[in-house]
This record gives sequence, structure tokens and C-alpha cells, in this order.
Amino acid sequence: MTLKNKGLALGAVLALTLTACSSTSPTASGPKIDREGLSASVQYNPQPRENLKDGGTLTTASGGAPDQLNPFHADYTSGSVELFRWYNADLSLMSPDGKWSPNPDYLTEVKDELVNGNRVITYTINPKATFNDGTPIDWRAFATVWKASNGKNKEYSVNSTDGYDIITSVEPGKDAKQAKVTYSGPWVWWQGQFNTLLHPKVDNPKIFNEGYINSPHDEWGAGPYHVKSISKTDKTVVFERNPKWWGKPGKLDQRIFRNLESTAAINAFRNGEIDAVDASSKEPNTQVKTMQGIELRQSAALSTGFVALNPDSKTFGDPSVRQAVERALDRETLLKIKTEGMNYSEDLPGSFVLYPFQEGYRDNLKEAGVSYDEAGANKLLDEAGWTKGPDGIRTKGGEKLHLVWPIIGDSAAVKNVSVAAQAMLKKVGVELELPQRKGSEFADILAKKEYDTLYLGWSTGGPDEGFYLFCQFYCSPAAGYSDAKTTVELAKLAKEIGQLPDKQEQKDRFNDLEVEALKKYQVLPLFNGPKITAVKTGLANYGSGLFFRGPLEDIGWQK
Repeated sequence: MTLKNKGLALGAVLALTLTACSSTSPTASGPKIDREGLSASVQYNPQPRENLKDGGTLTTASGGAPDQLNPFHADYTSGSVELFRWYNADLSLMSPDGKWSPNPDYLTEVKDELVNGNRVITYTINPKATFNDGTPIDWRAFATVWKASNGKNKEYSVNSTDGYDIITSVEPGKDAKQAKVTYSGPWVWWQGQFNTLLHPKVDNPKIFNEGYINSPHDEWGAGPYHVKSISKTDKTVVFERNPKWWGKPGKLDQRIFRNLESTAAINAFRNGEIDAVDASSKEPNTQVKTMQGIELRQSAALSTGFVALNPDSKTFGDPSVRQAVERALDRETLLKIKTEGMNYSEDLPGSFVLYPFQEGYRDNLKEAGVSYDEAGANKLLDEAGWTKGPDGIRTKGGEKLHLVWPIIGDSAAVKNVSVAAQAMLKKVGVELELPQRKGSEFADILAKKEYDTLYLGWSTGGPDEGFYLFCQFYCSPAAGYSDAKTTVELAKLAKEIGQLPDKQEQKDRFNDLEVEALKKYQVLPLFNGPKITAVKTGLANYGSGLFFRGPLEDIGWQK
């Protein structure tokens, strides 16, 4: 995931079993795994380039190429972000503990200054850095990102304006190969901007909004790899070494993303057809852990599984109904279901701005007064005028209390967490419909709000992203689950906090603001979980590395 864009990833990363829908978990097996221990663990087989072979292919599963490949666009997905990174400028690197550094392939120096109370960042661009069509990468690429993302031209459909909206200018420095970015005020989160760039030809709303739809525009890319092909039938994406790359060549001959749903991905890994697969839950973990020639690489997951409650749906227009649904969901039981058989434990998350293992974390959900309370949920629905009928389902004005919760993809994980929630909500008189939808429909479902409730995952790539991207999660129209009033209220307060000069004061204030956001009952964090990646032995610089983000050209196979 790029630092600029957080992925609303499908809940498919959270796998469960259908038999574990009771509050009692079956006997766990294997060594004990706990979230606190994983937070200090990174397993991605770090290796220097000289230890790697020249050649080979890395193939993994994905949801296939999304229709919208522009990661700055409002309709982006985590797939847009991941694929864009493999053939475009990737300006930032990060250590496992979250220390940011510029990628020297693109930036030879980054200078941070405070001038008359305003943050000024000067990016000195590698003289060799060039787009694939021969256009130099210079200050104009920075200006193109800013122009699209600052929110001034509403014709640009962007996923977030955070940080870009307070930039007053982007101009050349000593020459065109230097970009000078000036913020209004002391913006402390500047490392969250300009982690990838747009070609200067993406210079108007039409190209920005439509240019990357089913079209990667490889000629506008710049990196160690470029797009060889995208299948029109199954959306498989193949990257190969870029002959126009100026840096150290990629170790891989090809990087392939195959369009496979979760079940097919596990089968493909077991058959040796792909080289790595997510094994963070019981079903895939059980199927791969006895295989020969593989490793299970573990760390804490930088993601939060959550339920989105659409405030624009007819039933959820009443916040007390949303509150009742949140109280009816037993997160502790859902965690047991999610990790059944894995001997895993964690403190349930109470925030989207920090993970429980991070310094300064607060349980803002608890402070907002949200907890599992079946009796309280029934009371709220009674007071809202919803009465239980003979079948146990509540009605009001002749209408059933009926909610639609799409199950996206074929993952047993998504299905079973959804079925468990269905059983919990039925206890308080809520009828939950679980229509099956394809993984390829995810972006449309979110953008068109084709749901009342939806199981999602929020992923981050840096230690402080929950703060500077607070509004991308809580008050962005692109998120799909915030009502207009909440969006305006939270955005105004978040912008004020973002102008404070001290990071710690901002963190305190953002925690306070999150409490108010959670009281809107529009999102409910469920659990975090482990990050377990099953890989073929010998794959280097790839796996479960917490915040690690290394050069793409250094991913490969050991000699």
C-alpha cells in the first residue's frame, strides 16, 4: 500500500470457519500467537542484492486489475494502489518500525524547513529519473498531483485532499529537477504526501477521472518494472523488467498478479502455481502449514476488520438503529470465530488512528460508550418504535427491520463472519440478508452504497497514517459510509487540528475527535488479527514486515 492511499480492502483477509459461530471456541492447536508478540516480529527474509539470483518469476493472487487504476481517484481500491506501485514512481521507503526515508532511485535529497511558520519541503530529484515516454520527472509531476488532489477543482474525483488542500504552492527550486512545496502552516505530516507521482499529461479532470479506466498507460510509468500485459478476460497483470529504468535492474524477470478468489488462491499455492498467499486465518493456514518447501512469515497485521453502517440507507437514517446494531455484535465471539484453532489472542481494537501495540493508543470506542450489550440493543430498538413480530423480526409502520449485508467474493472468511453477525442480529429482531457478490464488484458496491451494512478492512502503511488521513477514513465521500453532515463537521475539526505545530498535541486531539466520530455509529472496529504470509522457501524481501517498504528491484529469489 502506498503511503498516500489507504486501502479499503475486502474483509476476505479475515478468514473464519462456519462451525465456530458459538461463543465457545474449539480447542486451539499449535504454538500460542498473541498480537503483542507479533508487534515485535518481522519476517520477510531481508537479503542484500548480492544474495539474490538474477531472474525468476514471482506470482501471487489478487482480485485482478480493477477498472480504475488511478490510486488518487475516488473509486480506487487496494488493488489500484498495489498495481500502480509496480510500474510507477515509488518515492518512499520505510523500515519495519516505521522510519521513513526517500527512495534514492528518485530523490537524492529531501529538505524540511519551517519558514515564517510555514512548512517548506524541497525535493531534489534524481537527474536520471524519467518517465517511460522520455519526459523528465521534475517539479511538474509534483504539481500535477497537487492540482488534482487539493480540492479546488471539484471536477477532479479524488479519494482524499488531506494535506494537499493546505499547500499554497508547488514550484521549481534551483531548477526543474527540484520541487519546492510550501504548506500553509506547520503541517507535520508532510511525509504522507507525494509518495507516488502522476505524469504531467494527467493535467485535467477528464484524463484524471477516465484516463486510467481499463488502461494502465505504461508510457506514463517510471520504475524497475513496466506493464507487459493485462488480460482482458481474467484481468491477470504481468510486469517485466523496464528497459528504460535508470537504476539497478529488478531481480525478477516477471512479477505476475493472477486474478484468483481466496479459495482458488489457496489451491493454486498448494499446486505450486503461485509463490505466496495470505494464510492469516484458520482455513488457509491449516491447508498450507504442513506443506514442504514453504515458510509461514508472521507479524502483526496493519489492518482493522470493521463493519460499515450506511447512514444514507432508509433503515439507518435513525442513528439509534445503527447504535443498536453495533451493540448487538459480539466482537469477542467474532474474534474467536476468526482465529478458531490458531491459539491466537489480542486486545480488541478501539481505534482506527493507532493500533493497540503502538505508543499513545487509546480505546476510543470504549470512551464513546460502544460495547456489546444485547439487552441494550433491544431497548434501543424498542424505544425507536420497532416491535418484534411472531417470527422474532421487528417491524415498524408495516416494514420489516431488514438490512442488506453483501458477501463479497468466495472467501469462507467473509461468509462466516457474515453468518455469525446474521445470527447475532436476529437475536435482537434484525433480519440480515446476505447476497453473494463478486470480488470484482467491490468498488461499485462501495461507491454506489449498495448495502446497509458491509464487512471491510482498513489497512495502513505507516505508523501515523491514521492521524493525517483521519478524514480519508471518517469524513471523505470516497469512503462511502459517512453522511454529508458528519463529513462536513469532522472535516472542519480535523483541518483545525492538522494546523497545530506539535505532533503529540495533534495525536491527543485526533483521539478526542475519533471518540466523537465513533458516536455517529457509522463504523465499528471488530478486530486486527495476525499477518501470516505463506511463501515458497527462498523468496527474499517479501512477507510480513510490519511497516517495511523496500525497493521493488530487491524482491527476488535467493541463490
